[in-house]
Amino acid sequence: MRIFLILIAFTMFLTGCAGHKGFHVKNLAKTDMDMVADIHVDRVRELSKVLTVKLYKRNPRELAKVEGMTVENRLTQLLDIERKGGFEELGGADGSDALILAFTDGFSGDRVFALMAGITGMLNKTYQNRSEFFIPDSIDQQKLYDSARNLEIVAWLLNTRKTKQGEMMIMSNGYTEDGTPNLSYERVLSQMILIQDMMATMVSDSTNRSINKVVHSVASLTFFPI
Repeated sequence: MRIFLILIAFTMFLTGCAGHKGFHVKNLAKTDMDMVADIHVDRVRELSKVLTVKLYKRNPRELAKVEGMTVENRLTQLLDIERKGGFEELGGADGSDALILAFTDGFSGDRVFALMAGITGMLNKTYQNRSEFFIPDSIDQQKLYDSARNLEIVAWLLNTRKTKQGEMMIMSNGYTEDGTPNLSYERVLSQMILIQDMMATMVSDSTNRSINKVVHSVASLTFFPI
């Protein structure tokens, strides 16, 4: 329990308490874990939005693959936390399947959309496609942990995965004109990984359920199913 309380305090510090929202009667039906989960969901959704915008700025050719598509429209599609059934544009893929598609040589669609559909779909599932939690709700600590490992694979693939022509499949980290490394994409993903790992630890501590920490190579396209 001690580590649980410490992690809650650290979460509040890390997220700045997600802003002061005031008291609501519905909060009486929330445990401390429910309120922490709410903060984490808000934060990963905000980071997903930031990463989507950054990737489209770096990869405008991907957005242009769908005539008339805008970043705002993509965000509306991606941030629908209750979406089900995947995206027709991606052959019905969502979550881990969309992540694989994003890094598949020969895929001619919008790779940024496939990537972010994979990330947001996966994160949605770890939080039961909910944006708010109450006492009866439960979260699977293993899914949280596995999603963090999947995000590590994504970070590695963004830096290494190339087409047969030798071009990066999705442009992300790089160097500025003066040679300074730009690792802002990696930092966003690192924050997501930290949040998912923290939630996994807190859920595991509060429920006395263990996490199966399997050794998994990031140098692969083998994502954990969520």
